[in-house]
Amino acid sequence: MEHYTMSLTLKVWKQQNSQDKGRFETYQVKDISSEMSFLEMFDVLNEQLIREGKDPIAFDHDCREGICGTCSMYIDGRPHGPWHANTTCQLHMRAYKDGDTIVVEPWRANAFPVIKDLVVDRSAFDRIIQAGGYISVNTGNAVDANALPVDKDKADASFAAAACIGCGACVAACKNSSALLFVGAKVSHLALLPQGDPERKNRVLNMVAQMDREGFGACTATGACEAVCPKEISLSNISRLNKEYLAAGLEK
Repeated sequence: MEHYTMSLTLKVWKQQNSQDKGRFETYQVKDISSEMSFLEMFDVLNEQLIREGKDPIAFDHDCREGICGTCSMYIDGRPHGPWHANTTCQLHMRAYKDGDTIVVEPWRANAFPVIKDLVVDRSAFDRIIQAGGYISVNTGNAVDANALPVDKDKADASFAAAACIGCGACVAACKNSSALLFVGAKVSHLALLPQGDPERKNRVLNMVAQMDREGFGACTATGACEAVCPKEISLSNISRLNKEYLAAGLEK
């Protein structure tokens, strides 16, 4: 693959805190390698800003390996940028060419208030998990692997749902700022397994109630969430959530 360098114009959202109105600032970066990751490019920009005595751009990152989901950036109108099934940290600058202008914003949702610049508070997701995303187990010796048989199809579906990293791209892409894909994945991966059965009814009722309290919007099934999910979480998880919620409500 050919290696090349480029100069870019970056229009980046700057906002001191959730009360600040915020604004776009324009920056120029030069000699950016096509092999850099998008976050490495931001590291170069921040080093440049620090040398100039300016405030660096705040952005979230941790593993930089596409695992943690904290590298949340809205890039040119798409969460995590132009590549399909990809996180921002795994986006490389070969996706761009010399002279490009790139617009970078934080997630836009009332339930994800801006902390600073591109960093948003996603603790609403944590509170939804705390409301029901767990199972009860008896501690002690490890249970034999075959003690609880699980249907292969259900195990596969559970594993696929559990791949959700909670990055919030689904919320950012949704015109209603709905969190149903996230909640659907978290409900599904436990509801499909026998270990999740004891809390099954309370789990879905409590997690949906907490989701509503956090101020996320309703789902109108546009499919934007699935389209931008870096782990390709299926819309079928929303359908399963709706079934679980209806069944739990009828038995209450």
